[in-house]
Amino acid sequence: MQTTHLALTFTPYDRLLDWLKVTGLPIALTVLGAVILARFVNWAGGRITQRIDDNYQQGDALVRSEATKHRHSVAQVITWVVITIIYVITAMKVLNLLGLPIGSLVAPATVLGAALGFGAQRVVQDILAGFFIITERQYGFGDTVQIAITGSGTDAEGVIEDVTLRVTRMRNADGEVITVPNGQIVKAVNLSKDWARAVVDVPIPASADINRVNDILHRVGVDAYEDKSLRPLLLDTPSVMGVESLAVDQVSVRMVARTLPGKQFQVGRALRVRVVTALRRAGITVAAELEADPVGGGDDE
Repeated sequence: MQTTHLALTFTPYDRLLDWLKVTGLPIALTVLGAVILARFVNWAGGRITQRIDDNYQQGDALVRSEATKHRHSVAQVITWVVITIIYVITAMKVLNLLGLPIGSLVAPATVLGAALGFGAQRVVQDILAGFFIITERQYGFGDTVQIAITGSGTDAEGVIEDVTLRVTRMRNADGEVITVPNGQIVKAVNLSKDWARAVVDVPIPASADINRVNDILHRVGVDAYEDKSLRPLLLDTPSVMGVESLAVDQVSVRMVARTLPGKQFQVGRALRVRVVTALRRAGITVAAELEADPVGGGDDE
């Protein structure tokens, strides 16, 4: 009787030990293996993107090529997808080890999926939008973009740092990281696709000689194109478009320059300095602070 009593006393502990050996340990090893594998995939993806960046930085190119930006984005997306698949397979394996057959969960999963369907619509929308962003090469790592967001009165602008199937991350001029779900992007303006254009509007007094101003600006454009520091950034000689707008006391003359992708801001600032210096040297005052409107470009019209 005493032996039977002891056996009954230790039965719960024996069952716990048996469960840990048969089920608990395999589950722990499966989860641990999944975490290690996911970390390895994340490390490998980081190494690939780092190598892409190193090849660009060690090269002679002033800007990233479209192929380089696309490879960087694809590497990030593949890393994200593989890690997601690893955790999904791990979850199914754990359920199987717990003795819950996957087939018996189909019906409850269907009901749960229908209940959560409305909430998951936005996630599915984000993933589909991200898929088309990547495949259509709308923008990629390192691009300068302006993004119109659903329900937002202002556009988000910055340099793309990360593109996944669900979100786009960019860093603005203030150093802030902006995360935008891909499904909420209404319009994306790529300011560094193929080429860009720096637009400089020069406000001058209405009494100034327009022809003389045009000649001065034309000379500024030629000198800028011949400058060794600006020549690599310019695709052709900056041109004078002429009078852009009229006001009661001033006239705005527009000057444009085609630049390498993402270099329109640097070129615009350099042109403004040269324009102000040239006009002052000629005795012409600038009516107001020069305005620059750097915009992205594409194929020539």
